[in-house]
Amino acid sequence: MPTVRYRYRFYPNAKQRQMLARQFGCVRYVYNWALALKRDAFRERGEKIGYAETDRRLTELKRDPNHAWLRDVSSVPLQQALRHLDKAYTAFFRSTARFPRFKAKKHRQSATYTRRGFSLRDSGVRGQPVVKLARMSTPLKIRWSRPLPSAPSSLTVVQEPDGTYYISFVVEVEHKPLPRTRREVGIDLGVKDVVVTSDGWRSGNPKHLKRALDRLAREQRKLARKQKGSANWHKQRRKVAKLHAKVRNQRTDFLHQLSTRLVRRYDVIYAESLCVRGMVKNHSLARAISDAGWSAFVGMLSYKATLYCKRFVQIDRWYPSSKTCSRCNYTMETLPLDVRAWVCPRCGEEHDRDINAAQNILAVGHTVSACGDGVRPALALVSEGNCR
Repeated sequence: MPTVRYRYRFYPNAKQRQMLARQFGCVRYVYNWALALKRDAFRERGEKIGYAETDRRLTELKRDPNHAWLRDVSSVPLQQALRHLDKAYTAFFRSTARFPRFKAKKHRQSATYTRRGFSLRDSGVRGQPVVKLARMSTPLKIRWSRPLPSAPSSLTVVQEPDGTYYISFVVEVEHKPLPRTRREVGIDLGVKDVVVTSDGWRSGNPKHLKRALDRLAREQRKLARKQKGSANWHKQRRKVAKLHAKVRNQRTDFLHQLSTRLVRRYDVIYAESLCVRGMVKNHSLARAISDAGWSAFVGMLSYKATLYCKRFVQIDRWYPSSKTCSRCNYTMETLPLDVRAWVCPRCGEEHDRDINAAQNILAVGHTVSACGDGVRPALALVSEGNCR
């Protein structure tokens, strides 16, 4: 069964906020301590330290009288922080992520609890469970916007920079097969339109960040004029954070609606596996690419294809989909980004750059699906629901 996250807003009381602040602080400290330990051991002695060794040293650290405050919070999130750091190192050495960075107090705070770190029982009121974290005497006041489909294997408590609290449960869900449409599509991701399909449909791009830039700039200037650390500075900082949260929520809502629409309309979706991390190094396009949210959108398509028993295929990122003629397969030597329409020198076909790219992605996806990943362009990723 696929695993998904169910996220809810919750409202801690004053005592719970104090306890959560201590838990977040200890998680942040342990993560930064372990990161410095692993980094210095490798730089100075060439020694590689894994999770088991950092866990053993954490036990020794908690016995130190100077770090006795680490024993005042639950040990489960501290161990999970070490596991997260180990995964971050693994992703770095696989070249799928950058080197782990130290956590800062001003950023998003989180603590992850496994089953032995929280209790969950039925309250008997409209199926709403009662959740109590380790070292807390009272349950959390959660706004249950939808019921949990199954017992969670873990949960993560999050405090956003704007001061709001969320709780995220990891649960297993049953497949939810959607009706078959017998349609396939290739999609091209862009900035002007987030998605252009091979049949000519364009999604548009709301550009939520661009629309909020003027107001963000005004609020940032107000923040810069406040005395750092003062009450007014913290109040203004939360106001700026709320604006960023609004932009993020608007973008997420748009991408969810867009990805669900595609999964409902098509049985198979083909796309390129773009290297967004490399593309945002272009400072002329970085803000526009980030505002489009390509990585988040691809992630949504991937898990929704699995959940709804559809198929999502990514092809090789190096395939020249934009400058290849979808009619005669002629490939242009160069095609600058500002050229949005072009005519094939061989067959004379007029092409819209984005629609032509989506049609090529569809054709290449068919080739890869039929012949396997031994042909070029190679298959990069297939997400498919195993439904019967």
